[in-house]
Amino acid sequence: MPRHSTPDAPLPQAVGSTPLDPRPLHSVPVRLVVARCQVDYAGRLTAHLPMATRVLMIKADGSVLVHSDGGSYKPLNWMSPPCTLREGTTDDGQVEWTVTARSTAKGPEDTLRILIEEILHETTHHLGVDPGLQKDGVEKHLQELLAEHPATLAEGLSLVRREFPTAIGPVDLMCRDAGGLSVAVEIKRRGEIDGVEQLTRYLELLNRDPALTRRGAVRGIFAAQEIKPQARVLATDRGIACAVVDYDALRGIDDSEHRLF
Repeated sequence: MPRHSTPDAPLPQAVGSTPLDPRPLHSVPVRLVVARCQVDYAGRLTAHLPMATRVLMIKADGSVLVHSDGGSYKPLNWMSPPCTLREGTTDDGQVEWTVTARSTAKGPEDTLRILIEEILHETTHHLGVDPGLQKDGVEKHLQELLAEHPATLAEGLSLVRREFPTAIGPVDLMCRDAGGLSVAVEIKRRGEIDGVEQLTRYLELLNRDPALTRRGAVRGIFAAQEIKPQARVLATDRGIACAVVDYDALRGIDDSEHRLF
């Protein structure tokens, strides 16, 4: 852990410096730090976590997460990629991490400042290639049905490709709207904040591709059978459309098209 400011030192791209690391994610180690720390977030709102023992996680995809022993599986605070992490020290010699990211192209810069009083444990580990989430029967079938009937999500929408590849995983559906703009669709059975964050990361990457943005920015649709209120608020704030999908009605459309009578 550095004890002096290193603004020009090349950080491992795994901690979120941009541009993205050209190495595959499985070649970059995940970093875990158990430390007494204080955390302050500033951006669209402000949040403060007083000094306490927490787990700091820097993932290979560039995410920076702050966990405590409580609060279920969700981090107390986090920064989604792409973001930049700089390590330095304060005037009184304490280690300080500064994580910065821009939530949208025109939005304010988000800053996560982590003041570290004491490091209790630190480790890095290569997790290797993850096989990915295996969708259950309903979610997989929902993706198949929406691929066949994309216009149920938005009028004039047509399918370009299922499982559209990105550097951090495939987008469920890549579509094109009536005006020729690219539309990324993320599909869940239950729409929660994690799904919105996932689609946000996809959109950040897709909007760097000039082939997809020739006519304008790639927009997102978050589709689910049920969307939690907090997820809807976050999606709206990030300019992502929400679509509640009636699975039974979609199955009815599919069945009627394959009936003889």
